[in-house]
Amino acid sequence: MGIAGNRPEVDPKLLGTLVCPLTKGPLVYDRVRQQLISPQAGRAYQIRDGIPIMLPDWADDAAIDTFAEKYPNNRQTEPSIMRAIMEALGEANSVVNVGAGTGSYEPSDVWVIAIDPSLAMISRRPSGSARAVVGLAEALPFAAKVFDAALAFMTIHHWKDWKQGLREMRRVATSRVLVLTWDQWATEQWWAPDRYWEGLKRVDRSRVVEANDVVNVLGRAEVFKLPIPHDCRDGFDLAYWRRPEELLKDDVLDSMSIFRDLEPQEREAGKHRLAQELADGTWMKLYGHLMQLSELDLGLQLVVVDV
Repeated sequence: MGIAGNRPEVDPKLLGTLVCPLTKGPLVYDRVRQQLISPQAGRAYQIRDGIPIMLPDWADDAAIDTFAEKYPNNRQTEPSIMRAIMEALGEANSVVNVGAGTGSYEPSDVWVIAIDPSLAMISRRPSGSARAVVGLAEALPFAAKVFDAALAFMTIHHWKDWKQGLREMRRVATSRVLVLTWDQWATEQWWAPDRYWEGLKRVDRSRVVEANDVVNVLGRAEVFKLPIPHDCRDGFDLAYWRRPEELLKDDVLDSMSIFRDLEPQEREAGKHRLAQELADGTWMKLYGHLMQLSELDLGLQLVVVDV
């Protein structure tokens, strides 16, 4: 426990990787005040329960995040996606998971540091998860080349400056950068945006970062298609292509940012139409052929860049 009393100590190995996110200069650890001080920037970064808060303008109310309350219930690790990630990581022994959220896709047999801008999300990570830092992809608080690989899974579309975030991932990785994203044309072909929630197309078109966009910033890459199994455990929107009844549940919709960003009346109208057409058999008449499939390619893509 030491001077910090009952508060968890910051992992010494994690401390060895941290720098000021603004200057990339060294930090001084004040164990008594539980701060990381950047003499060059003249700033002190707080530490909460062993979690460094590496945001220059962080405040206590930044931890209030109702979305984080819903997220862990329906967003679990999908084994097929995890297998693709592990294969793409190759021999990496250290990994930073950028935009990590609750940590659904983190290998358990290598050293992982997670970073996410939401303390509320990090606080909902399962016991035994990788050490975490609150911070931004665009200003990673890590020294150059301290990780073998950098990962970003279904998160890049949330970044304010995704190009800078990608450059930061390349800066801290020695061998490989992995980005999970989607092909917009392909994701618009399934029944949810095509018939029930037209606004899903609008939301995704405004934020999608496709494989070619990643390549334009980081250079040549391999792009792997990831078919989605019919019983996908990770409850993002595409996961329910063969389980339409799940999209009538508010707790399911509330765990997806894309439905959170729809206008409330638009969301409810789509639910109403889907409920009607499930009840009268229209959905089954139009899309019943999907029930014969065990997986479906809906544009999910893993982009792998050697750096």
